[in-house]
Amino acid sequence: MPTVPEWVEIAPGALHLRGYLPLAQQQAVAACCLALGAGDAGFYTPVVRGGGVMSVRMLCLGRHWNARTYSYEDVRSDVDGRPPPSIPADLTILAARVAADAGFTFTPDTCIVNWYTATSRMGLHQDKDESAESLAHGAPVVSLSIGDTARFLFGGLKRRDPVQKILLESGDAFVFGGPSRLRYHGVTRIEIGTAPDGLPVSGRLNLTFRKF
Repeated sequence: MPTVPEWVEIAPGALHLRGYLPLAQQQAVAACCLALGAGDAGFYTPVVRGGGVMSVRMLCLGRHWNARTYSYEDVRSDVDGRPPPSIPADLTILAARVAADAGFTFTPDTCIVNWYTATSRMGLHQDKDESAESLAHGAPVVSLSIGDTARFLFGGLKRRDPVQKILLESGDAFVFGGPSRLRYHGVTRIEIGTAPDGLPVSGRLNLTFRKF
């Protein structure tokens, strides 16, 4: 991790903000996610359409993402029917600040927290289940990484386009919006044991904020 934050433009509208969160803030974000995840509408393992089980545990805030229908809803109808927790104000403010540093005006109303372990992966996909208005506007996805390093792939607007391989370390932020909003991306590996000391979580937490 860089000793001072380092901004790297990956593509137009896509920015890797290396070392964005200091350790104390990483600890606070992780503790917040773990507390919410221990509640009644906390972490769960999504089952996608066709019956496949995802390799991450998920926590939805603000709105629930239904893994069977690939759509957002007000309750976790594919899990337990409970409404998802709200996004804490501190996280909303943080996501808006990250977006502003990347050149976007943004107030999220949805956050998905994915908890990766050593065997977790995320295949190449587009984040395209938000409203048509949000997608047309190019409202960004703001991603925060806490914990072990992820090997992240960032591709083009077509699945077969070349991909860039990027290491997302604990404390990094990654923002993609505007012309990069619908680029394919995924995670191929979690490098276990690479997290800084002092975090209250094992594996990797990835928070992705969106404007539905």
